[in-house]
Amino acid sequence: MEKIVIIPTYNEKENISSILHAIFALQQDFHVLVIDDGSPDGTADIVQSLQLVFPGQLFLEQRSGKLGLGTAYIHGFKWSLAKGYRYIFEMDADFSHNPNDLQRLYLACAKDGADVAIGSRWVKGGGTVNWPWDRIFLSKGGSFYTRLITWIPVKDTTAGFVCYKKEVLEALNLDEIRFLGYAFQIEMKFASWKLGFKIKEVPIIFEDRQYGVSKMHKGIVKEGILGVLRLRWESLFKDYRNRMKNTEGEEAAA
Repeated sequence: MEKIVIIPTYNEKENISSILHAIFALQQDFHVLVIDDGSPDGTADIVQSLQLVFPGQLFLEQRSGKLGLGTAYIHGFKWSLAKGYRYIFEMDADFSHNPNDLQRLYLACAKDGADVAIGSRWVKGGGTVNWPWDRIFLSKGGSFYTRLITWIPVKDTTAGFVCYKKEVLEALNLDEIRFLGYAFQIEMKFASWKLGFKIKEVPIIFEDRQYGVSKMHKGIVKEGILGVLRLRWESLFKDYRNRMKNTEGEEAAA
């Protein structure tokens, strides 16, 4: 049990079967944990039926409502650490993240010395396909704004296609990650960087979803703008680094 891909879902019945088959077709020993937030369209039922096809590789955690992207990933991180996985991935269900890039992210951590590997749209070799100009503006502008405010050396701070070594997630106080949506991805990268972990950006081509509905809305954007300011404020005037360290994990190791 080395590699697990966490996929949060809400109303992804058009995509979930295809994305799972694509991941397992790689034959690279990836396991998958789907965290479904009570999708009324039957996404979880599809996953349950596929667990019979992929026994011991596909797992499902069902939650009772739409509780937010951030809490879904935190739930998945804790579940994966408890099961002993060494490399833990974040990935969307809608094929905006190409399953073929999973192995490249893995190798960046397993072979190239990265602690966090980011599938990046905004480094050389990366880009987007079929993305509307306003989303490009939001993503590029949001990442530039984040770098300007926080000084984090990451060009795609809002990326949601990421591989974490277990040591990173064990070191972080996951209960102190506060944001739910757009800013969650920023805070995870910021906290990892503040704790001294090595971050590597791997160029990917991000393709807009063909099926289903985007989860982006104005509240998520607002959270991102205000969240970045709060992260910078706390890192300047409070002991952010110590607050984000998982002292319980350190004590257990000792």
